[in-house]
Amino acid sequence: MSATGRSTDRQSDHVQAVASDQRAAVRTAPVPTQTQAPASAGVTAVIPDADRGTRAVTDHAGGWAMPRPATPGLPAQRGAAVPFTLLVIGEDPTSSFAEPQLQDAAGNRVRIRRARNLTEADRLLTDDVTCVLLDLDLDHPGPDDLAVLREVLRMAPNTAVLALAGGEADAELAAEAVRVGAQDYLFRDELDSSLLNRAMRYAVERKRADRAQRQLTETRLRHQENARLERGLLPTPLLDGADDLRFAARYRPGRSRALLGGDFYDVVRTPDGTVHAMIGDVCGHGPDEAALGVELRIAWRALTLAGLSGDRLLGTLQQVLENERADEEIFATLCALDITPDGRHADLYLAGHPAPLLLRPDRPCELVRYEPGGPALGLLPQAEWGCGRIGLGERWSLLLYTDGLIEGRVGQGTARLGTEGMIELIDDGLGAGLRGEELLDSAVTEVRRLNGGELTDDVAVVLLERTAPAPA
Repeated sequence: MSATGRSTDRQSDHVQAVASDQRAAVRTAPVPTQTQAPASAGVTAVIPDADRGTRAVTDHAGGWAMPRPATPGLPAQRGAAVPFTLLVIGEDPTSSFAEPQLQDAAGNRVRIRRARNLTEADRLLTDDVTCVLLDLDLDHPGPDDLAVLREVLRMAPNTAVLALAGGEADAELAAEAVRVGAQDYLFRDELDSSLLNRAMRYAVERKRADRAQRQLTETRLRHQENARLERGLLPTPLLDGADDLRFAARYRPGRSRALLGGDFYDVVRTPDGTVHAMIGDVCGHGPDEAALGVELRIAWRALTLAGLSGDRLLGTLQQVLENERADEEIFATLCALDITPDGRHADLYLAGHPAPLLLRPDRPCELVRYEPGGPALGLLPQAEWGCGRIGLGERWSLLLYTDGLIEGRVGQGTARLGTEGMIELIDDGLGAGLRGEELLDSAVTEVRRLNGGELTDDVAVVLLERTAPAPA
């Protein structure tokens, strides 16, 4: 395609057609023939360019200054007209090759750059070099025979490297070169163009496979580390001695691939037999909010174990938030329950948070009615939070949740699930005989289904279930 034709196409509205024509031009353009020249000479060739038609490129020190492909050290994607470039460091064994010349997998001639030493190699070892052929006999200081190889691997960690040894007498050194990091080794006295062709292609594919395997391993290790980190940040309930109480929880951060969101929860039984439970939600969805949620959860547990509860605990927790938040506009909602040692009553404290659900045998699920309440933590200095006493009975379940569970959409419109919709989901699960973790899994899955996919907000749900009266 001519430069004028491309300019006209760019002015048209058919952008996709332009892109297609440009790619076709690159694919069909002939690959220039390499010209042998002394290391000090400069040879100019005309090569195709996807953006500017053709342009001149000069070969310095026996190497072509080619444009760099997108992936350093490896050939571009199939279909892209990026030549295979071989950098020979040291004595060049390719100058004596008879026809056919070196060719890549597509049958195009391999471009060869030549460097007599590491200084020249450092200049010529650009990202478009596909493979390096390193002469192990290259002069090097010190006793390490593979010092030059180690330096080349450091200079081009993403490029395939072939080690060139003198002959069978150097077999041990050549094998050690592979152990150090070269993709393969060759013997000078056995080398011909056909063998080098195969070795180059295999070396590049082996490097690509090694790189993919390394990335896969790194991803797996990162996933395992993230899982360990997540398990460490999520709480382990302290319920020793509460044999009649069962605990279940589910947590789903709203941010894609996030470990934690701004929601947090915890359950602790103190020595007097009181079971303290809480769930909270830091406004926002970033890493700062997630970190603040962890801090508030840890602070709540420490204060609870220190004997604080109710309004006094919430006031101290607000001080923690005010000192740790990244912005003065950040606040957190909280629902806290103190269940009496006999398990029949609970004191409820709400700081701008949705009230829990109460589930009892032979009764529909109901929202706990609560009047006093108080503002979210961090909104009003010197705020106070009232206490509401709840009668639980002998057998019951309490469901604590964050607003992510009730703010999911229903269908394609703007309607939200809301508290009534959540109560209906829980009743349906109970009617199907679900309890504990199965009930929570069913509820969260159904909320996601109604939303049409993943929820944008964090979701935390805690279920406390008293299965039998406390022993006398």
